[in-house]
Order: sequence, then C-alpha cells, then structure tokens
Amino acid sequence: MSNGLFKDDDLIRVVAREGILIAAGGAASLLQTAHPKVAQGVYDHSYTAEDPLGRLRGTMQWVYAVSWGTREEAERLSAVVTRMHDQVTGPDYRANDPELQVWVAATLFATGVHIYEALFRKLDAAELTAYYEQSKVFATILGCPPELVPATYEDFRVYYADMLATLKISDASRAVAEQVLNPDLPWYMRPGLPTIRLITAGLMPAPIREQYGWHWSPARQARFTVLMRALAVVYPRLPMRLRTLPRDYYLSELRKRMSSRGGTLRRAA
Repeated sequence: MSNGLFKDDDLIRVVAREGILIAAGGAASLLQTAHPKVAQGVYDHSYTAEDPLGRLRGTMQWVYAVSWGTREEAERLSAVVTRMHDQVTGPDYRANDPELQVWVAATLFATGVHIYEALFRKLDAAELTAYYEQSKVFATILGCPPELVPATYEDFRVYYADMLATLKISDASRAVAEQVLNPDLPWYMRPGLPTIRLITAGLMPAPIREQYGWHWSPARQARFTVLMRALAVVYPRLPMRLRTLPRDYYLSELRKRMSSRGGTLRRAA
C-alpha cells in the first residue's frame, strides 16, 4: 500500500503482517504492564477483564493501521488513541507520558524481533537497525517527542537491558497478568489457552518472568523449545493469505467502522 507510512518490504510490515504475532500479544502486553505506571493505568481504566477480545481487537487494529494502513488511517486512529489516553490518568501516572510511550514501543519492537527470529531467521545488524528506526513510530505517532526515543539500535539495547534490570512489577502488574492469562473466553477458545500461556511465559525475558512468579522449569523450557521448533517448521509454509488473515480481518473491520455513518472508534487501544 503505497500511501501508507511504510513500503511493503519494510521490516515493520514484514513482521507485522504475520498472524502469529497475536499469539505473542500476551507477552508484549504483560511486558508493558511490568512497568508499574503502565500497569496501574491498565488496571484502573482498561476493560481487559470484561472484554478481552475487544481489547485485543482495538490493540491489533491500531498496530495494523500504523504499520499497514494508509497514512490517514494511521494518523486518524492514533489521534483517537491519544484522546483516549488523555483520560487515563492517576496520582502517579498518565498514559500519554512519553516515558511510557517509549516503553510500550520498545516492547512491541522487542517482542516482534523475538517471535520473528524464532520462526523465520535471524535478522542481521543492518536489518535490526532499520526495523528499530521504523518501530519508533509506535511512540512518535502518539505524540512522543522523537528526541526522547533511544536514538539508535545500540542505544535501544542499552535502554532495554537497563529497563529489564531495574523494573519492579507491582500488585497491579500481577492483577493485570491474571486477567490476561485467564480471560473469560467462549468455550471453544479455551482449549488454546495453555499454549498461549506457554508462549507468553517463554517469550517473557527471564527477569520479568521471575518477578511475575511464573513457574519455569527445565520441562517447561523443553516444551516451549519443541513448540517453537514445530511452529518454525509449519507456520512459514502456510499460505500467505492464511498468515495475514488477522491483519486483513482487523483492517477490514476498522475501515467499516471508519466509513460507517456515525461509526465510533472509542475502543481503539
């Protein structure tokens, strides 16, 4: 789509088109809420517990609009998200705080790299640099000043390692994790939850996983390794139309809502 923020061969699109990212969404979400200010905002204001699928839809529509939508779609939906975040404030947090925007963007990039490399191939230094530059948009399009985002991929690595070493998760973090890992889903979706929990725990950086108190034994590591190896064999061989089905579905639904008379985008992220 030439009128978007990116070209089809940009890595942000190559990674974001893959439907498997939804399976990694729990890890990204709970890595974000490992930051106590993000966690408190989600705990106080989010509808994750009441409507987990609705929250997933809103989040993925924003990610797809920014990475794969037109410039107008990306900017329009991001403006909606910004207005929503204006209302997400508390005694010690505000959702539009650039510090939190940088952290959320960092988790999207780090999780994207992790799952892509696990299933496809390692990215070289030049690719990681390019992908990181593109991923800055997840902070800057929401109003984060560009100079507050780690400038280079090497700067990001230092920032990310420091955050993983110093973050102290809160009771709100644990409460949100309980909602994410044990959602109220339709009966036919529940059999897949153990696999999603395994992927979430396996993709989570060890220091944060330990703070959440999740059991991670050699046996669980072995199951995670086997699962990732099996996915690496099967998933890349699926037809592209299946791998991109979530992107196409969520963007189509978003466009219908945007074009409908009196349509609302209130639950956008």
